[in-house]
Amino acid sequence: MTAMAHEPPPTQEQLLLESFLALETPEGFKAELIEGEIVVAPPPDGDHEDYISTVVRQVVRSATTEMDVSGNKGLILPRGGLCPRNRAIPDATFAPRSLRLFRGAEPWMPCDGVAMVAEVTSSKPFGDRGTKRACYALAGIPLYLLIDRERSSVTLLSEPDGDDYTRAISRAFGKPVPLPEPFGFELETADFG
Repeated sequence: MTAMAHEPPPTQEQLLLESFLALETPEGFKAELIEGEIVVAPPPDGDHEDYISTVVRQVVRSATTEMDVSGNKGLILPRGGLCPRNRAIPDATFAPRSLRLFRGAEPWMPCDGVAMVAEVTSSKPFGDRGTKRACYALAGIPLYLLIDRERSSVTLLSEPDGDDYTRAISRAFGKPVPLPEPFGFELETADFG
């Protein structure tokens, strides 16, 4: 009689990821896996969408490098630090058009080549201010633009090092925010107030 080879049982992390990937959310909702927690968010309100639309319009019109943008791209973020297992869907993901990063990409893709992600805070802003900040930095995403509705400010985080960014520029709504290359222009925020 031969011994049957047994695979080890799946880990809790593997089971969580499998459950997350099989999750079916109601239309318009988005689900993210952040620090081992499945976060389901309802469709955004009109102000949220207006802020993102304002940023996208300016990037398309003014960036020195032609950019592709996605508002629904799932990013697989690396493990480690505060972020052991993560899959996030930024409100906007920007990549140089020359990379064609989104063409042919799976629903969840690595973040290599992403130039900037943007988030608009929701009713639970800590995730955008803390957890996602750490995850995006750990992933090496060069720029993180945070539009904080509760604080009426826009913060550009840059120079990722480990699980945080080493440089932050914050401006009150109405003040321009300088976006470095490959964007190379000042983001106007007067419409955010």
